[in-house]
Amino acid sequence: MESIISHITLGTNDYDRAIVFYDAALSPLGFSRVPKPAGKPPLYSVNGAMPHLYLYKPYDGQPATWGNGTHVAFQAASKDAVDAFYHAALANGGCDEGAPGIREAYGPDYYAAYVRDPDGNKLQAVCYLNK
Repeated sequence: MESIISHITLGTNDYDRAIVFYDAALSPLGFSRVPKPAGKPPLYSVNGAMPHLYLYKPYDGQPATWGNGTHVAFQAASKDAVDAFYHAALANGGCDEGAPGIREAYGPDYYAAYVRDPDGNKLQAVCYLNK
């Protein structure tokens, strides 16, 4: 078993807008969109491995909202990948929540960037320098 997490689901109100954002922002982290039939919710993975990231419109028909105090952190292979994630996210409808840099509060080698997707979900890319 490679991961104990099967998948993560984030809400979206607009699949087309979400696809533009996630295709660009997750590519530097090694994720790609898994081909699915038209009209199906977007699914992302790294080489088909878990955990998967799904984007769904809420089943109850209400608007998708983000969780205050929650975010998804993606492990990046390098500082450059963190930077590319951040810049791609901002260039494709994301909002800044913390520019790339060392986060001393988490350790001297903790390099991260934070963004919000177009629906307000908070995302992070992180790598551990000198490891």
